[in-house]
Amino acid sequence: MTELSHDLAEEFAGKAEVIHDLKLSHAHFRRLLEENHVLYKEIQSIQTGVAPASDETLESLEKKRLMLLDEIASMIAQAEVKAEAATALS
Repeated sequence: MTELSHDLAEEFAGKAEVIHDLKLSHAHFRRLLEENHVLYKEIQSIQTGVAPASDETLESLEKKRLMLLDEIASMIAQAEVKAEAATALS
């Protein structure tokens, strides 16, 4: 099984295999994961006081990350539907 980064493991528990397959087959999905990781680290730095930022900046970063997570979740759901359909045809 593929190991997920901590932030994704929390968000998408039990989806490691689907995420791994998407990472291998979709450049756009890989880019979304990379963007998510950068945003996660930036948000964590602000929340822990390591990096100063305004409340508005933090809120903006959190909203951007939520939009990324929604797109990632959508792609995972689509991949699961395709996998189920392929299994049903077998």
